[in-house]
Amino acid sequence: MTIIQRLAMLSVHTCPQAVLGGKKTGGMNVYVRELAQELGRRGIKVDVFTRYQESCRGHMPILLGENVRVIHIRTGGDQSLDPDQIYPLLPEFASEVLSFAAAEGIVYDAIYSHYWLSGVVAHTLRAQWRIPVVQMFHTLGLMKDRIAPGEVGHVVDRPADLRSFSEADIMSWADRIIAATPAERTQMLWLYRAPRRKIEILPPGVNLARFHPMPQAEARAAIGIKTPCKLFLFVGRIEPLKGVDTIFEAIALLRQTAPDLTRHLCLSIIGGAPDVSGENAEMDRLKGLCQSLGLEDLVVFLGAKDQDALHHYYAASEALIIPSDYESFGMVALEAMACGTPVIASNVGGLSFLVRDGVNGYHVPVRDPAALRDRIQLLLQHPELRAILSENAALDAVGYSWNQIGDRLVEIITRVTIPTPVGYN
Repeated sequence: MTIIQRLAMLSVHTCPQAVLGGKKTGGMNVYVRELAQELGRRGIKVDVFTRYQESCRGHMPILLGENVRVIHIRTGGDQSLDPDQIYPLLPEFASEVLSFAAAEGIVYDAIYSHYWLSGVVAHTLRAQWRIPVVQMFHTLGLMKDRIAPGEVGHVVDRPADLRSFSEADIMSWADRIIAATPAERTQMLWLYRAPRRKIEILPPGVNLARFHPMPQAEARAAIGIKTPCKLFLFVGRIEPLKGVDTIFEAIALLRQTAPDLTRHLCLSIIGGAPDVSGENAEMDRLKGLCQSLGLEDLVVFLGAKDQDALHHYYAASEALIIPSDYESFGMVALEAMACGTPVIASNVGGLSFLVRDGVNGYHVPVRDPAALRDRIQLLLQHPELRAILSENAALDAVGYSWNQIGDRLVEIITRVTIPTPVGYN
């Protein structure tokens, strides 16, 4: 049994302080930050180790909350790097973490690592510190490769093979593996032959103090909506797997078949850096598609937003649309639900688990603009449906408070036995 007083959390490739919606920032950043703060409120001392890059707020340890520090590890310069570029730096990263702990005289009780890069580092630390490792992948490489082998900008090459090999290896030696949903557990068993006894199902949580229902008119006023706009919303990274083009195609279809309904429709895209041409090929492609479909009057690219602003956008919207090809969980769906906002989502991964069709939102098939158009049209024609879905969404979200998720994680780690011999099952 492991008693937790100090926890090392690893988030090698992305910092929990980063602004959401960037190239490598999203639900995982929120998860690490919110969970670390929840554990810190319980008196557990948490150090989050992440690679220092130019977007970080300094390289010294930074307080993230009560008992929680972010430790920036300098390796490979300070520029943003892709995972395959970070991989060769992992031995140095692990060495710097060991040196930091030794210099401060810190003894950790367990490691909670996030994403496959952190799992590689965790293996080195586990051998040196003789403490258990709990691993969460957030997304699985083999699932992404199976679902989108030919997507724009996607190349199946050595880094993808390396990632999948590393994920399988981590599953073989990690002391516990966290799956966000039963579907992800099945994927681990099916694709990776992960040891069944090691996998625990624990979904992410939501900050109910930040995300909660509020009057739609109040939220619209807070973000400056003065026209009779029927707002639909996308929130996430701007990458091909997110399927933003499907939303554009659905709205274009709606304009053809029911033009009166699009007279006051508007779509806000939150994520990325829309004003920086050439930085994100998918952003450039989407802006070109929007223009070619004649949707410039309906679509606005807002760029990344912090979570305080997101609360108002969620609450102001008729629905959040998540047309992804693949989502391990979909934390933005949970945030929107907590605000009482229905979710129209692809029937994939965690979205199949979180969104209840016809209860708190709607499922649509992947890459089916006509089906998505039909659901948008339904909400526009029958506003009373939104009220019903809204109430159910907010009620469902209550069961995902970080307090409850923290209770469960502490219980999982407490049951883990310190591994012997070191480095093996």
